[in-house]
Amino acid sequence: MTTIPTTVSLPLRPGRWAVDTNHSSIGFAIRHLSVSKVRGRFTRFEADVVIGETLDTTAVTATVDMASIDTANADRDAHVLSPDIIDVAKRPTMVFRSTRIAGAGSEYQIDGDLTIGDITRPIVLAVELGGIENFPGGPRHAGFEATTEIRRKDFGIDIAMPPGISAVALGDVVKVELDLQLLEPAS
Repeated sequence: MTTIPTTVSLPLRPGRWAVDTNHSSIGFAIRHLSVSKVRGRFTRFEADVVIGETLDTTAVTATVDMASIDTANADRDAHVLSPDIIDVAKRPTMVFRSTRIAGAGSEYQIDGDLTIGDITRPIVLAVELGGIENFPGGPRHAGFEATTEIRRKDFGIDIAMPPGISAVALGDVVKVELDLQLLEPAS
Protein backbone atom coordinates (compact mmCIF):
# COMPACT_ATOMS: atom_id res chain seq x y z
CA MET A 1 0.00 0.00 0.00
CA THR A 2 1.32 3.44 -0.96
CA THR A 3 1.18 6.22 1.62
CA ILE A 4 0.18 9.61 0.25
CA PRO A 5 1.80 12.49 2.14
CA THR A 6 -0.75 14.74 3.79
CA THR A 7 1.62 17.52 4.74
CA VAL A 8 2.35 20.53 2.58
CA SER A 9 5.56 22.51 2.54
CA LEU A 10 6.57 25.88 1.18
CA PRO A 11 8.93 25.90 -1.80
CA LEU A 12 11.59 27.37 0.53
CA ARG A 13 14.57 25.77 2.22
CA PRO A 14 13.89 25.06 5.91
CA GLY A 15 15.58 27.45 8.32
CA ARG A 16 15.29 30.98 9.69
CA TRP A 17 14.69 33.42 6.82
CA ALA A 18 15.65 37.04 7.54
CA VAL A 19 13.41 39.95 6.55
CA ASP A 20 15.05 42.30 4.06
CA THR A 21 13.82 45.52 5.68
CA ASN A 22 15.10 47.62 2.77
CA HIS A 23 12.61 45.87 0.48
CA SER A 24 9.73 45.25 2.90
CA SER A 25 6.90 47.38 4.23
CA ILE A 26 3.87 47.33 6.50
CA GLY A 27 1.16 49.69 5.33
CA PHE A 28 -2.42 50.47 6.33
CA ALA A 29 -5.45 52.43 5.23
CA ILE A 30 -8.38 53.73 7.31
CA ARG A 31 -11.42 55.80 6.38
CA HIS A 32 -11.52 59.45 7.42
CA LEU A 33 -14.89 61.24 7.68
CA SER A 34 -16.35 58.28 5.73
CA VAL A 35 -15.32 59.95 2.46
CA SER A 36 -11.66 59.14 1.90
CA LYS A 37 -8.82 56.99 3.16
CA VAL A 38 -5.75 57.97 5.11
CA ARG A 39 -2.81 55.72 4.28
CA GLY A 40 0.26 55.17 6.35
CA ARG A 41 3.00 52.76 7.23
CA PHE A 42 5.15 51.59 10.09
CA THR A 43 8.86 52.16 9.55
CA ARG A 44 10.24 49.94 12.32
CA PHE A 45 9.37 46.27 12.57
CA GLU A 46 11.05 42.91 12.91
CA ALA A 47 9.97 39.39 12.10
CA ASP A 48 11.11 35.90 12.94
CA VAL A 49 10.22 33.60 10.04
CA VAL A 50 11.11 29.95 10.59
CA ILE A 51 10.42 27.74 7.59
CA GLY A 52 9.90 24.14 8.66
CA GLU A 53 9.85 20.92 6.71
CA THR A 54 6.04 21.33 6.49
CA LEU A 55 3.54 24.13 7.05
CA ASP A 56 2.79 22.57 10.44
CA THR A 57 6.38 23.30 11.52
CA THR A 58 6.57 26.76 9.95
CA ALA A 59 6.07 29.78 12.23
CA VAL A 60 5.96 33.55 11.95
CA THR A 61 6.30 36.11 14.74
CA ALA A 62 6.42 39.83 14.03
CA THR A 63 6.69 42.93 16.19
CA VAL A 64 5.81 46.43 15.01
CA ASP A 65 7.00 49.55 16.84
CA MET A 66 3.79 51.60 17.05
CA ALA A 67 5.77 54.84 17.52
CA SER A 68 7.15 54.39 14.00
CA ILE A 69 3.83 55.30 12.36
CA ASP A 70 4.21 57.52 9.30
CA THR A 71 1.16 59.00 7.56
CA ALA A 72 3.20 61.71 5.79
CA ASN A 73 1.89 64.32 8.25
CA ALA A 74 3.84 64.86 11.48
CA ASP A 75 0.94 66.61 13.28
CA ARG A 76 -1.45 63.77 12.41
CA ASP A 77 1.13 61.17 13.49
CA ALA A 78 1.54 62.90 16.86
CA HIS A 79 -2.24 62.96 17.34
CA VAL A 80 -2.63 59.29 16.37
CA LEU A 81 0.08 58.30 18.88
CA SER A 82 -1.43 60.44 21.67
CA PRO A 83 -3.84 59.14 24.35
CA ASP A 84 -6.67 60.41 22.09
CA ILE A 85 -6.23 57.43 19.75
CA ILE A 86 -3.47 54.77 19.99
CA ASP A 87 -1.90 55.92 23.25
CA VAL A 88 1.58 54.66 22.41
CA ALA A 89 2.59 54.71 26.08
CA LYS A 90 -0.07 52.02 26.68
CA ARG A 91 0.38 50.29 23.32
CA PRO A 92 4.07 50.54 22.32
CA THR A 93 4.02 47.46 20.10
CA MET A 94 1.80 45.34 17.93
CA VAL A 95 2.79 41.63 17.98
CA PHE A 96 1.62 38.87 15.64
CA ARG A 97 2.17 35.15 16.33
CA SER A 98 1.07 32.54 13.81
CA THR A 99 -1.02 29.64 15.07
CA ARG A 100 -1.70 27.82 11.77
CA ILE A 101 -0.50 28.06 8.18
CA ALA A 102 -2.37 26.44 5.31
CA GLY A 103 -2.35 26.57 1.53
CA ALA A 104 -0.26 25.53 -1.45
CA GLY A 105 1.32 26.91 -4.61
CA SER A 106 1.25 30.68 -4.33
CA GLU A 107 -1.83 31.09 -2.07
CA TYR A 108 -1.64 30.68 1.71
CA GLN A 109 -3.55 31.62 4.83
CA ILE A 110 -1.88 32.39 8.12
CA ASP A 111 -4.07 32.30 11.21
CA GLY A 112 -2.61 33.96 14.25
CA ASP A 113 -3.01 36.09 17.32
CA LEU A 114 -2.51 39.85 17.14
CA THR A 115 -1.71 41.66 20.38
CA ILE A 116 -1.99 45.43 20.65
CA GLY A 117 -1.33 46.66 24.16
CA ASP A 118 -2.96 44.18 26.53
CA ILE A 119 -5.61 42.89 24.09
CA THR A 120 -5.11 39.81 21.91
CA ARG A 121 -7.48 38.86 19.10
CA PRO A 122 -7.32 36.21 16.36
CA ILE A 123 -6.75 37.44 12.79
CA VAL A 124 -6.27 35.81 9.40
CA LEU A 125 -3.72 36.91 6.82
CA ALA A 126 -4.34 36.13 3.15
CA VAL A 127 -0.83 35.53 1.77
CA GLU A 128 0.46 35.35 -1.78
CA LEU A 129 3.93 34.06 -2.64
CA GLY A 130 5.16 36.50 -5.27
CA GLY A 131 8.16 34.44 -6.25
CA ILE A 132 11.65 33.26 -5.41
CA GLU A 133 14.70 34.67 -7.17
CA ASN A 134 18.45 34.26 -7.03
CA PHE A 135 20.38 37.39 -6.16
CA PRO A 136 23.86 37.67 -7.71
CA GLY A 137 26.46 37.25 -4.97
CA GLY A 138 23.82 36.89 -2.27
CA PRO A 139 21.09 34.67 -0.93
CA ARG A 140 17.89 33.79 -2.74
CA HIS A 141 15.01 36.17 -2.10
CA ALA A 142 11.37 35.21 -1.60
CA GLY A 143 8.60 37.80 -1.86
CA PHE A 144 5.26 37.66 -0.08
CA GLU A 145 2.24 39.93 0.02
CA ALA A 146 -0.26 39.63 2.85
CA THR A 147 -3.49 41.43 3.65
CA THR A 148 -5.93 41.51 6.53
CA GLU A 149 -8.48 43.78 8.16
CA ILE A 150 -8.68 44.59 11.84
CA ARG A 151 -11.19 46.61 13.80
CA ARG A 152 -9.54 49.22 15.99
CA LYS A 153 -12.33 49.02 18.59
CA ASP A 154 -11.59 45.28 19.04
CA PHE A 155 -8.26 46.43 20.52
CA GLY A 156 -9.73 49.20 22.67
CA ILE A 157 -8.60 51.94 20.28
CA ASP A 158 -11.24 54.62 20.16
CA ILE A 159 -10.95 58.31 19.58
CA ALA A 160 -11.64 61.07 22.09
CA MET A 161 -14.18 63.20 20.24
CA PRO A 162 -17.52 64.75 21.17
CA PRO A 163 -20.49 62.35 20.93
CA GLY A 164 -21.73 61.79 17.39
CA ILE A 165 -18.50 62.89 15.73
CA SER A 166 -16.28 59.91 16.56
CA ALA A 167 -18.40 57.52 14.48
CA VAL A 168 -17.56 59.38 11.27
CA ALA A 169 -14.23 60.99 12.09
CA LEU A 170 -12.23 57.77 11.86
CA GLY A 171 -13.37 54.44 10.47
CA ASP A 172 -13.29 51.30 12.58
CA VAL A 173 -11.84 48.98 9.91
CA VAL A 174 -8.10 49.20 9.27
CA LYS A 175 -6.88 47.49 6.11
CA VAL A 176 -3.34 46.18 6.55
CA GLU A 177 -0.99 45.34 3.66
CA LEU A 178 2.38 43.69 4.07
CA ASP A 179 5.02 43.40 1.38
CA LEU A 180 7.82 41.23 2.68
CA GLN A 181 11.02 40.10 1.06
CA LEU A 182 12.79 37.27 2.86
CA LEU A 183 16.43 36.22 2.57
CA GLU A 184 17.32 32.54 2.43
CA PRO A 185 19.53 31.33 5.29
CA ALA A 186 23.06 30.21 4.53
CA SER A 187 23.38 26.46 4.09
